[in-house]
Amino acid sequence: MVDRLPAADWTGRADLAALVAALGPGQARYVGGAVRDTLLGLAVKDIDLATPLDPKTVMAKVREAGFQPVPTGIEHGTITAVLPSGAVEITTLRHDVSTDGRRATVAFASDWQDDAARRDFTINALYADPASGEILDYFGGREDLAARRLRFIGDPRQRIREDHLRILRYFRFQARFGSQPADPAAEQACAELAATLKGLSRERVGMEMMNLLGLPDPAPTVARMAQLGVLDVVLPEADVAALAALIEQERLQEVTPDALRRLAALLPAEVPLAEAVASRFRLSGAQKKRLALAAGREGFVSNARALAYRLGHESALDRLLLTGQSIAPLDGWTIPTFPLKGGDIVARGVTAGPQVARTLQAVETQWIAEGFPDAARVRRILDELLLA
Repeated sequence: MVDRLPAADWTGRADLAALVAALGPGQARYVGGAVRDTLLGLAVKDIDLATPLDPKTVMAKVREAGFQPVPTGIEHGTITAVLPSGAVEITTLRHDVSTDGRRATVAFASDWQDDAARRDFTINALYADPASGEILDYFGGREDLAARRLRFIGDPRQRIREDHLRILRYFRFQARFGSQPADPAAEQACAELAATLKGLSRERVGMEMMNLLGLPDPAPTVARMAQLGVLDVVLPEADVAALAALIEQERLQEVTPDALRRLAALLPAEVPLAEAVASRFRLSGAQKKRLALAAGREGFVSNARALAYRLGHESALDRLLLTGQSIAPLDGWTIPTFPLKGGDIVARGVTAGPQVARTLQAVETQWIAEGFPDAARVRRILDELLLA
């Protein structure tokens, strides 16, 4: 019996059918995540096509079909076709000429199995014929997917030597699709070659770690990375128990998983260290600031709304969840605006200068302590302070 791709929303896209038709009969197959996730009944985010056509021909055919081709990775054979319903990546079949663990030199190929052989895991080397829906599986990926088994294609060590980032990709895919027990050969190869991760750009490592931490429950996988010595290479400061505790709080308080908060859980509550890790992972300025605020959680007085007023809603959630406290006081609560300005104090006869700032700060502190009362109460607080 022929194994076929189930019908899905994305397979019925008229513009996608027009793109496939433009490439020509037998000249395109769906590949990778779209096939894998459809077989698992998951939502599909990205659609990739593989083709034996060379990139210049692909560019021309996409343009003739009335779509915009973008040479996003043309040196490696990848063209992005901009369709009304979303972008589609089209990559010419390839095989590796040389690799050094960080980048590969490729040559274009005409054999589908050659293209499959250079991919990382069996479940990512599944192809589907757009016309018939037939699944093309060269390395047992369909069976592995059914068993929730994550395996490298061929020798795991060889796959990792080709691209060291595949170690972290292995654990990310294991956390998302795998089950226990994990593949012993894959784990042994990751452990033996963990040190090769040091040769990768920090940005690539940081991005892969954040993708892992954003999954529903990466705690068991991160703990396994620690046991195998992989985590010590990329994040030696990590406390895996704290990550599990945070994820439990997210579950109990029905909070959406957040990769940055989970990174904060892995780190000791030390602001300079948090800033250093943010720089190491090449996080944005806003992410660095938030990670530092989360690291300042030690010894803070728990007043959820006061915390949100001072730090913002997101950072307040971070601190409360990281310290195992309720976020209920913030449900449906809008951070108020302090209803007093320096001019109001000057109008009461206080000379403009430092005394105005000190008075403003004192009134604000009392306003927060009283639970953000209305403007009338703020005026009375001001009167009381001025009389005093």
